[in-house]
Amino acid sequence: MAPALPSLRRAALPGPVIIGGGPAGAAAAIALARGGHGATLIERSADAADKVCGDFLSNEAVAMIEAFGVDLAAASTITALRLVHRNRVATTRLPFTARGLSRRVLDEALLRRAAADGATVLRGHRVAAIGQVRGALRIDCASLGRVDADTVFVATGKHELRGTQRTDRGTGLVGRKMYYRLCALQHEALRHHVELALFPGGYAGLQLVEADRAVLCTLLPAAMVRAAAGRWDSLLDALTDACPHLRARLAGAVPLLDRPLAVAGLPYGYIHDQGPRDPAGLFRLGDQAAVIASLTGDGVALALASGSLAARSWIAGESAAHYHRRLAAGLLRQVRRASVIHRLCLMPRSQPLVAAVCSLWPGAMRTAAVVTRARRLTQIGYVA
Repeated sequence: MAPALPSLRRAALPGPVIIGGGPAGAAAAIALARGGHGATLIERSADAADKVCGDFLSNEAVAMIEAFGVDLAAASTITALRLVHRNRVATTRLPFTARGLSRRVLDEALLRRAAADGATVLRGHRVAAIGQVRGALRIDCASLGRVDADTVFVATGKHELRGTQRTDRGTGLVGRKMYYRLCALQHEALRHHVELALFPGGYAGLQLVEADRAVLCTLLPAAMVRAAAGRWDSLLDALTDACPHLRARLAGAVPLLDRPLAVAGLPYGYIHDQGPRDPAGLFRLGDQAAVIASLTGDGVALALASGSLAARSWIAGESAAHYHRRLAAGLLRQVRRASVIHRLCLMPRSQPLVAAVCSLWPGAMRTAAVVTRARRLTQIGYVA
């Protein structure tokens, strides 16, 4: 995938440079390549790697991924939602068909698609910072040298890049993720479902992905993680003691990673507001542009649509400021609604009420799923 490096040290890369090879960066690379423009994508991981978030693909995400020509045959099918709080379980059908696929598999498929469409994909190069030099953007990357570009798409996900840090400080929550091989009985009980379990100040999601594996993602207060001394087994004991349903699901489960993936400082509800000091040629994609609550399951759709929209905006000659305003307008309503539901599901006082309402009226969960879709954004960001 990578061309010879010496030429990169002597001159600026042609066309826009994309930093980050997740769904947002790959979508931008595909859109630029299909629009007839050269683009170079720089990804820090040399090989396929697991990522903390994004194994749930909403119907909007599925439509965009398939439009890119990526096959989702290996993904699990998800058609129902279970909400769990202590001993109470509420179940409803989702208003759409979702899919389950690990980011390891999805990201690699999208990067292969981008390369096949004509984008240059450079793997195993970590960008340290972005600065401005004589009207250009300078990318500081030890393995590639200093590269100047007129346009840079920042798609580093939840990882901050020096010179482009987001202004939001985060919510004090810690995300962790582990893959499991469930016992046959629990695997069958989970099939076609995504399960959301509420805990004081946080929640956990469980679903199947490809190859009949299950993924457990937790979003919990940092204090709860510290109380477990940072040990995954101790934290899991606390969660399963509080939730018999989760204890049953994980009975006899075999962990598939040496240790869980982790992330902190998640700025839920963040939407980038273009300021006068923002570089003119810097486009923010995915979580660097906006962060929607994890429980909506729409993060991958947002990433794909923002990458596609940014590329189309650049091709049309529009400024980064215009793109960011358009992105914010397309997301504001959904992000605000998602933030309200997110807070209700986090607060210990409101969790019993949320569980009771969903048990008596399962349609409330379907309504929540509908109103937190970024439909407007995915429509304007769609690339066939």
